Amino acid sequence: MSENRPLIHLIYTGGTIGSIEMPNRGGLHPIDFAHLNTHIPELSRLDVDIEVVSVAEPKDSSDMRPDDWAAIAAHIAATHDYVDGFVLLHGTDTMAYTASALSFMLQGLKKPVILTGSQLPIGKIRTDGKENVLSAIEVAAAQRNGKPLLQEVAVYFEYKLFRGNRIRKYSTEHFHAYVSPNYPVLAEAGVDIQFNTSALWIPKQDQLSFYPNMDPSVMPLRLFPGISAKMLQSIKPADGVRAVVLETFGFGNAPFDTELLNTLSDWMNKDIFVMQISQCWHGSLAPGKYKTGMAMMEMGVFNGKDLTFESAMVKCMHALGRTKTRLGMAEVMKQNLAGEFSE
Repeated sequence: MSENRPLIHLIYTGGTIGSIEMPNRGGLHPIDFAHLNTHIPELSRLDVDIEVVSVAEPKDSSDMRPDDWAAIAAHIAATHDYVDGFVLLHGTDTMAYTASALSFMLQGLKKPVILTGSQLPIGKIRTDGKENVLSAIEVAAAQRNGKPLLQEVAVYFEYKLFRGNRIRKYSTEHFHAYVSPNYPVLAEAGVDIQFNTSALWIPKQDQLSFYPNMDPSVMPLRLFPGISAKMLQSIKPADGVRAVVLETFGFGNAPFDTELLNTLSDWMNKDIFVMQISQCWHGSLAPGKYKTGMAMMEMGVFNGKDLTFESAMVKCMHALGRTKTRLGMAEVMKQNLAGEFSE
């Protein structure tokens, strides 16, 4: 190991990038990490030192749970001071959730944490995984004046680097499977990797703070034309649900239905945190713009601004891991913890 070369931890969790097709067993199954080295021999030619880390039980990303996020974050927190960067190989289906979770669990990062994966298994001739892995490592190793250039959780996919808590997966088929609807890309890879330095996150604290607790007692609710108070009452939060992410129309509008609004108010009176975000992918909430949104603003439904759905859900889990009261959650949620919303 060279003292002059960045040390990168390559963390394998499973997913398509490290999977092999096994038709007799029904689809893709995770295999050991040696498979990745076989198909990407260029790893040994990078001007970095790589230590391979594999989670105890690699799994498909659709099986990821908050406990898995905590285990990954714990490793990063424990090795943060002596490792120069982290590249996490992850399945694409829940990558936006994991990236968001890590950004809230690891506040004050001074090192890059980059998630990447692939749409095709690494053993396929046309796989996108090879370029994604090599470029993600190169980005993680990028330094300026002896310090990591990137100090946040990001996602690298198909020549672009995104802020991790700003992405959404929009395609199951295209290699550019992710978009960042409300924030510019952090870097683009061509002949060289060009960083958008003005878009990079600057940590607000001097030291890393690790928040391992995630409480998934969050219920999503998507409004639709024809929804009624009776419907809401039939699916009212059961005992234990502490937060609701309400996907409203446009700028934050909802049907102007007194009974429906009273049901939401009743949830809040039971100390359940209710936050609204827009069903639109691009743009931010402005709930006072129209009468139908004004009522929700006046009753105290929290304004989620331009949070993505994935980030909104996970940030609520993070806030619930720190406090159990509605007002306490509002105090956490209003803070821009890792660049997750536009100010």
